[in-house]
Amino acid sequence: MTFSATTILVLALVAAVIVTIGVWAYGTANRLDRLHVRSDLSWHSLDASLGRRAVVARAVAAAMVPTGYAFGAPPIPQMDGRRLAALADQAERADRAHRETAENALSAALSAVPSEALAPQLVAELADSEARVLIARRFHNDAVRDTLALRTRRPVRWLHLGGTAPLPTYFEIAERTTPSAGAGLDVDEMRTSSRVVLFDERGRVLLLRGHDPQVPEVHFWFTIGGGVERGESLRDAGVREIREETGLSVDPADLRGPMWRRVAVFPYDGDLIRSEELFFALQTTGFVPQRNGFTELERRAITGHRWCTAADMREIAASGEVVYPEDLPDLVDEARVVVARRVEPEVRSIR
Repeated sequence: MTFSATTILVLALVAAVIVTIGVWAYGTANRLDRLHVRSDLSWHSLDASLGRRAVVARAVAAAMVPTGYAFGAPPIPQMDGRRLAALADQAERADRAHRETAENALSAALSAVPSEALAPQLVAELADSEARVLIARRFHNDAVRDTLALRTRRPVRWLHLGGTAPLPTYFEIAERTTPSAGAGLDVDEMRTSSRVVLFDERGRVLLLRGHDPQVPEVHFWFTIGGGVERGESLRDAGVREIREETGLSVDPADLRGPMWRRVAVFPYDGDLIRSEELFFALQTTGFVPQRNGFTELERRAITGHRWCTAADMREIAASGEVVYPEDLPDLVDEARVVVARRVEPEVRSIR
């Protein structure tokens, strides 16, 4: 039995189509598996953040009048420590189906607590825990969105590439809309910052030295970067900050990342800042940074710069001047690998 050239061509095309579909299905199934793992991990991170907030809520409750009474005055529902502690316990014990309702009840109770009734340190702890919940929820919902976008495509459903894994679900929780700081501090809205670990050819990182304008005697060190402006991408913000803070112009495509994210809550110039910082890495040759792009506030608050090795950073920290992020000396090698391999890494949390 012989086959004509046309038959052979048709069989080859059919085989090619089958192989193509098989390769696509295999790759898609693997991608779905990674997305489900990402969704699971993001939920565990969110669950941990919610648990930490419950701990802080109980600390707030312990600092309040137990039943809402104050020195014989009428009861104040917002100051009922027992009720707040009970809501924190309910939120922590709630199963997944009822977690949103319980956490939203706790959010409402925390928002109603007068911030001036709490010690500043407790206010900062509460603001930090709420910021971490906000960021963890954002990453979880992003993971759920990406998973559902692929999982619900018709070819994926027809070929059952998702297997028997349950569909992930969004987690919606009300965010605080009132200030959560006392003692004269106003809470800035959650802002997103783009930061850059800028290396020279010797593997040193460029750090800036600055201080809070209201606390000029306390200095600290930090990487290049700043807040993302309206309509600006993270990458474009990083490029702009490099130009403004050093005078160096770079191609956005040369930035590697983001590779890390850090949630920071800190006082600055009379405000309590809540910031989500996302870090890129960039290799360049050594140069002397210029201050031409500094704002007036930055000219007053940023007093110097230095190209630092990990050992230099540890030496600075040992002298009493904090380096931010605090994990940076231990992360320098990781960032250099990201630059050398020229790959887009998975974003992970740092301190």
